[in-house]
Amino acid sequence: MSDTSPEPVSAASSEDSVAVPPPPVQTEPAQPAGTQAADAEAAAAELERILFEIRKVIVGQDQMVERLLVALLARGHILLEGLPGVAKTLAVSTLATTVSGSFVRLQFTPDLLPSDLVGTRIWRASEEKFDIEWGPVFANLVLTDEINRAPAKVQSALLEVMAERQVSIGGTSRPLPSPFLVLATQNPVESEGVYTLPEAQRDRFLMKVIVEYPSPVEELEIVRRVGVSAPSASPVITLDRLEYFQAMADGVFVDTAVAQYAVDLVMATREPGVRSMPELEPLIDFGVSPRATLGLVAASRALALLRGRSYATPQDTFDVARDVMRHRLMLSYEALAQSMSADDILNRILTMVPATPISPTAQNRS
Repeated sequence: MSDTSPEPVSAASSEDSVAVPPPPVQTEPAQPAGTQAADAEAAAAELERILFEIRKVIVGQDQMVERLLVALLARGHILLEGLPGVAKTLAVSTLATTVSGSFVRLQFTPDLLPSDLVGTRIWRASEEKFDIEWGPVFANLVLTDEINRAPAKVQSALLEVMAERQVSIGGTSRPLPSPFLVLATQNPVESEGVYTLPEAQRDRFLMKVIVEYPSPVEELEIVRRVGVSAPSASPVITLDRLEYFQAMADGVFVDTAVAQYAVDLVMATREPGVRSMPELEPLIDFGVSPRATLGLVAASRALALLRGRSYATPQDTFDVARDVMRHRLMLSYEALAQSMSADDILNRILTMVPATPISPTAQNRS
């Protein structure tokens, strides 16, 4: 699987295939390179079967489907933004089926209460005591449909769910099942009964993916495939197997040069003038947070594993950069007045910031 995005400026490729335990940047091999490379290729083949099952149901939308699996491997929540009817909800429910996970769809509305999401205390008259009725959020994959329709109190309750992966009611905390992922959707054109997501909550999403309309050829295939009876996906892996792949993604080798490229991209959003892009300074109010740096590295690891490699390259970071940073970048009024989007600014940054060459030492360890 390869992205259609252009190559990053001065991006260096690497054939090193070493790995070590999880976070954040690894420098020493954990096991023989050949074994690690073979494991990565076998994992990619199994993950490819998941993508194949999803594509039996979803026509086109290849980038959205790939990013959903990247987010799942990286244990990061994902925000899907697109017009109604572009298969956002269907893609998420199909993904849950392929990984044998429990799935719940929560339709967010302006009158939703936090108790509708996480649960509440109820009085048991027969036992003369309060008990906790836990809410529907206890599932492996939680789809929050039209997330920007919920009021502030619901968003606050969801924030703990996303950040702490637990629910607290009446002094009692209960962890959410593992693996756990929040997949949110929102409509970009609605303004009636819509609340803007707080910056702190947007920052909790690993990626924001823009879902476009299908092409004419894909539209025709949708009519042919779904016109009579819609196809369905079958389970491909178990939850235990999914957690194994998540651990493998944690162990994907990240050379210091790849991590430096992620840092350079992030710093360019905070100090564009220092990075030879003074024209961007009046367009950016606040650059992206440190969670963006961590997200770039985590998503690069997951994408590398999905592509059958036990090491990440600058190209992996380049490919996920827009999805990881677009919702974290805060534009100025001047940018909005010029009808500029976050992607316009990120395209400029990705063009100007060169990838750091990978050191010969890392290449020699392959």
